[in-house]
Amino acid sequence: MLADILARLQQLKVSTGESGVAAAFELNWECLEPETQTLACLLSLFALASIPWDLVKLAASASHLEFDLKANRSVLVKRYLLQELVNENYQLHDRIQELLRQKLEELPEADKLKRGFCQAIVSVARKIPQKLARIEIEQVSFVIPHIAQVTTVYQNWVSNEELISALVGLGRFYQGQGADEQVLTWYEQVLPWYEQCLSATKARFGESHPNVAASLNNLALLYQFQGKYSAAEPLFIQALEMRRYLVGDEHPDVATSLNNLALLCRLQRRYSAAEPLLIQALEMRKRLVGDEHLDVATSLNNLALLYESQERYSEAEPLYIQALEMRKSSLGNEHPDVATSLNNLAGLYEFQGRYSEAEPLFIQALEMRKLLLGESHPDVAISLNNLAALYCRQGRYNEAEPFYIQALDMARRQLGVYHPNTITIRKNLEILRQRRQP
Repeated sequence: MLADILARLQQLKVSTGESGVAAAFELNWECLEPETQTLACLLSLFALASIPWDLVKLAASASHLEFDLKANRSVLVKRYLLQELVNENYQLHDRIQELLRQKLEELPEADKLKRGFCQAIVSVARKIPQKLARIEIEQVSFVIPHIAQVTTVYQNWVSNEELISALVGLGRFYQGQGADEQVLTWYEQVLPWYEQCLSATKARFGESHPNVAASLNNLALLYQFQGKYSAAEPLFIQALEMRRYLVGDEHPDVATSLNNLALLCRLQRRYSAAEPLLIQALEMRKRLVGDEHLDVATSLNNLALLYESQERYSEAEPLYIQALEMRKSSLGNEHPDVATSLNNLAGLYEFQGRYSEAEPLFIQALEMRKLLLGESHPDVAISLNNLAALYCRQGRYNEAEPFYIQALDMARRQLGVYHPNTITIRKNLEILRQRRQP
């Protein structure tokens, strides 16, 4: 991209060093119409990454730019100030971006462009769901560097609520990526964003605020996923107490905190502490959001999980079935939450010895998770482990072992060797091999 500009400078006997690059830029800049210059400055706000053109249009609209974007884009590409990639994606050279940002500061509308850019990016961050399917991860990945740009470079041009939305969006994206195979697992990637979110909320809102409670809750959930239960519990309790103080005892956020604290208690096998919290959360949600709300389905599922842990199978089954039907009705037949309900109901049937009913549900949950979340997601490892456990109970060791091996390898890579899920799968494989010994 710069080579063509520099070639033109050679003809003009201008140096091709650092000053030559700046001179080449100035040569092109002076030839641009004001509208094209404005678009170029808007583009400079994006991160040094692939820029989807739909995102540019969104930022231009938020900045109230009413000229022909496509025509001005063509000029920038033709003059080597913007590189065209594939599928309507574009990118700036780092030196060009630096020079454009200098020009941006000279524009009277610089603050308007920064504000519009941030509003557009935050609007996308807000749409990132709490649980991402694989296709959603692929769709969102292109905007992640630009969301990070807002949270680091342009904090002064976003409101308190917008900053929190951007940080939470980043956290959700990295959390949904459970298939990353780098040395750092996904929770090590997301931890700085959640910690930054907590620090930012405290700095902007004070020590006691609903956004601070939400940040505490999110960080606690992350610790819980890592198996760091002792680190998660005080944060869950702090979030619950803060929410009760701020919004009263009857509020959906309080129900969420009760539910989350109860799930942690269940994971710690503190069943007597978990049950009243789950029942309280369920009844509160029914009163506040209605019997058919997805939050009610979540509470039904979680209470069923507790009853199953206590071998109260006859109480758990109708709750699992009700949650499954509610999720199918609201989310459709192909959704990660539906896969979770299928998996949980199958597990209940397994413990009851109803193997012929459990197997097709386990298989359905496994295939759905592979399709929606990707072949290497931690939830896929859970499904592989559960299907292997079912085969092991039936003495089908040759069928069970490869599933355990696959699940263990996946859990080690994604969660680490000391994660509770990894330890459980490893123990299951050891038990299987002991049973197969003559």
